[in-house]
Amino acid sequence: MATTEDLQTLVLTTLDKSNTISDTKDLTFNDAPVDQLVLFGALASLKSKEMIDFTPIECVSWVLTEEGKQVAKDGSHEARVFEAIPAGDEGLPIAELQAKVGPSAKPGQGKAFKNKWISKKGANLVRLVDSIVDETQKDLKEIESTGTLANEKTLGELKKRTLIDKQKTTTYSVSKGPDFSVQIKKEATDITTDMLQSGEWKNATFKKYNFDAAGVPPQGGHLHPLMKVRQEFREIFFEMGFQEMPTNCFAESSFWNFDALFQPQQHPARDAHDTFFLKDPATSDRYPRDLMEKIKKTHEDGGDTGSIGYNYVWKEEEAQKLILRTHTTSVSSYMLHKLSEETKKIGEFRPAKYFSIDRVFRNESVDATHLAEFHQIEGVIADKNLTLGDLIGFMDIFFKKMGMDKIRFKPTYNPYTEPSMEIFSYHEGLKTWVEIGNSGMFRPEMLLPLGLPPDVRVIAWGLGLERPTMVKYGISNIRDLLGHKVNIAMIKDYPICRLDKKMGKELVGLSED
Repeated sequence: MATTEDLQTLVLTTLDKSNTISDTKDLTFNDAPVDQLVLFGALASLKSKEMIDFTPIECVSWVLTEEGKQVAKDGSHEARVFEAIPAGDEGLPIAELQAKVGPSAKPGQGKAFKNKWISKKGANLVRLVDSIVDETQKDLKEIESTGTLANEKTLGELKKRTLIDKQKTTTYSVSKGPDFSVQIKKEATDITTDMLQSGEWKNATFKKYNFDAAGVPPQGGHLHPLMKVRQEFREIFFEMGFQEMPTNCFAESSFWNFDALFQPQQHPARDAHDTFFLKDPATSDRYPRDLMEKIKKTHEDGGDTGSIGYNYVWKEEEAQKLILRTHTTSVSSYMLHKLSEETKKIGEFRPAKYFSIDRVFRNESVDATHLAEFHQIEGVIADKNLTLGDLIGFMDIFFKKMGMDKIRFKPTYNPYTEPSMEIFSYHEGLKTWVEIGNSGMFRPEMLLPLGLPPDVRVIAWGLGLERPTMVKYGISNIRDLLGHKVNIAMIKDYPICRLDKKMGKELVGLSED
């Protein structure tokens, strides 16, 4: 089969010899007729380069149907019926006609009667003439060779018998264009950096834009499974009256990420084994100086908090180091400081509920259940005279909304909460209690330097987002959820998320370490 390039060469060489091509139906390639549909693409491409011009020629012809081809080969139905009936007065029993002629018996018998070729004599069919001329077969053969027939009435009858059908074809008359050449110049589609540097663009021929061409329809966007599950958790927080914290800044100073949380500067979590440090810029001093002095004194000797602090020399250069935040609690510390500023401004403390669901970063080994970046779900409540009982009671309500109705708590240690509790839920499948999150009450050493009133308490808790998503969508390897191994089709095909009782029980044991 001829390619577009083959046909372009054929058209150009033919025009070079004869100046015009009156009808492309006469063109052949390797002694075979040219496919006019493929030829149109070749002609359109040459016309866009102004090498040729062409005009379509509409042609209507008649073609035989499959049944028509059979009739042209074997004879018409009526002729086959006539041939099946022997000469003489005895004829052929009607009951035997079907066996001798086949499916053509019924239509052929009616047509033969109409042509007065045969007649009925008792239960038999007999001939009325000695011989016939099969005009139908002759007409079909003529149509097959010429594509038409002079007698319009006969064409209508053959069409009615579904022996022929009308076919429209398009061929082309072709003439030379203003830029005609036997050689096809290669056209550039874009200006490249190399063309600009070498100056080649000055002599290059650029392909014209077809502004009338239909573009590829853009596909609609699709939410990542993490975002679907994230929205379900957001709805729970909003339902319970929480305000979402601004968490769009991934780079944070060690001051807000560690120091403001009363985490000592020599704490192991602050070294390069657990934290990503930025190189450029490496430091930031975007924090209030007065707040820095209060936090410095609290670290060194407890300040005005009633604590003895950590008894070391606090260094501002450590607090200035820029990192990728290791938890969203860095945002919580900033929001609590902002709350204290608003309290001073209006002269009255107003309780607050904050939450965030966003990315955090840890410098740790990647495996099937851990990534160097993941999403942390965090909730914070600030109010006067809150107790550990308030935290336990709220946790019970929060996790029941996720379908976890059997909750237990275990004391643990966190640098910036006291008391602190790990949260456990009963796993029906494993028949045991497993950890689902962490929680606690922020220490006075953290809250008082931030400027909150002495009787204000803050309770907080957190869990991960990736592992609940993995359970909901049947993903066994976290690297199939985030990273370069993600199947984009997965994002498009996965359904929406609904946290229900069944899923809540499955989520047990899926807190982020």
